[in-house]
Amino acid sequence: MKTTLLKAFEESVSTKQKIIQDNVLLEKIELLTNKIIQCYQNNGKVLWCGNGGSAADAQHLAAELSGRFYYDRQPLYSEALHVNTSYITAVANDYSYDEIFARLVKAMIQPQDILIGLSTSGNSKNVINALIEAKNKGAYTVGFTGETGGKMKDYVDLLINVPSKDTPRIQEAHMMIGHTVCQLVEQILFPKNEK
Repeated sequence: MKTTLLKAFEESVSTKQKIIQDNVLLEKIELLTNKIIQCYQNNGKVLWCGNGGSAADAQHLAAELSGRFYYDRQPLYSEALHVNTSYITAVANDYSYDEIFARLVKAMIQPQDILIGLSTSGNSKNVINALIEAKNKGAYTVGFTGETGGKMKDYVDLLINVPSKDTPRIQEAHMMIGHTVCQLVEQILFPKNEK
């Protein structure tokens, strides 16, 4: 058991080390941070979508922006698109599961907004459809994926592709990147007066 524990921890650390050493990816994360700051300065909102574990990550990161991260400050408009189960089940039943996010994006997104789609494979059809719809409406689109970017890479303005093909390691890295972006957004938009 200890061998398996250590192997999992080492793989997680190794994935994060690859991110630290990837200047192109670090520049993309910095660009994402700046885009989110600009979005909020222009009265925009940040929307998130994903399935399964990626849905949980989307909801978690939306809460970090709309609630608080390190300290008390004004809330920021951020929402995960899957949180209304009545809506999700109705649209999945009446239209298609592939349309659950796109239909909501059609109603909610504006050109000053950002949509961040999470998919470890980069191939989640409902997330891709949402990104296409967001792009059609002039919003900025971001994909959090694994190494290859999957099909999603063709439908986003910015691809944050974690250098791994292992779903748990990718999701751990998505959370690390997301948390760091939320931390920076909070610090820059709401600087604390240090005495």
